[in-house]
Amino acid sequence: MKSRWALVVLLLGTAILYLWGLSASGWANPFYSAAVQAGSQSWKAFFFGSSDAANAITRRVGWGVGVAAAVAIVAGLGGPSAYAVDTAATPHTGAIPTAGPSTGRGGPGFGPRGAFGPGQPPPGAGQPGMGQPGGGQPGRGRAGFAVDGQGRSGMRGRMGGLLGAATPGAQVTALLETDAARYTWAAATVGSNNAAGYQLATGAPVMAVGGFNGTDPAPTLERFQRYVAEGRIHYFIGSGMTGDGQAARISAWVAGAYTPVTVDGVTLYDLTARR
Repeated sequence: MKSRWALVVLLLGTAILYLWGLSASGWANPFYSAAVQAGSQSWKAFFFGSSDAANAITRRVGWGVGVAAAVAIVAGLGGPSAYAVDTAATPHTGAIPTAGPSTGRGGPGFGPRGAFGPGQPPPGAGQPGMGQPGGGQPGRGRAGFAVDGQGRSGMRGRMGGLLGAATPGAQVTALLETDAARYTWAAATVGSNNAAGYQLATGAPVMAVGGFNGTDPAPTLERFQRYVAEGRIHYFIGSGMTGDGQAARISAWVAGAYTPVTVDGVTLYDLTARR
């Protein structure tokens, strides 16, 4: 019994130490970090995976759908949770410990429970010259990636605003934080990663126009204009991606109807002050 309590204390302590001051060394993947932040502020964002707490892209649903989604999430997390608990509660020895409950099918092989079976190499062993992670000579991996034979890979080039999140300066952050509570969205900008950087810096919802890569028709220009008319969006951030389709139309409409200002090298439009 004492060992169980010790395990619980260890897991809680690990979680606290891991999450404390998480932003101090960067947000890892800002896209997912912003979604986690949104989920901590809104149950709807948590259940439907919104990228902002104001749920710009999710649609309104009845309570029945919400309950069904909650049950599905709990059921989906049940397996991984049991897997993690079993792994943490099982003593391990050797250099390649196994994870999860034993299937009872293991034999002589790698790991204390014969996870890979008789004579089976562990994942990542690779073959010489194939560029597989874990061994071999430099070669070609999946399309768009270069693998160096040591299991390290890197993308060739980066598309600005699509795969990288913005890192706003102090002045931009302060400006977006001003009266943020009065608006549904402190700002809107094209692309989820672009929005994630501003949202993480301010802690306020930032609408990702056009979804992840700025090509989704959400919101439409007409819906965006209605949000602006209702006073629900404070700023539009013009720097970064331009998007396509509806996102491009929104960007063009904002540029033609509002006066741009540059703060910390970022182009902003105050949507409460039309020309």
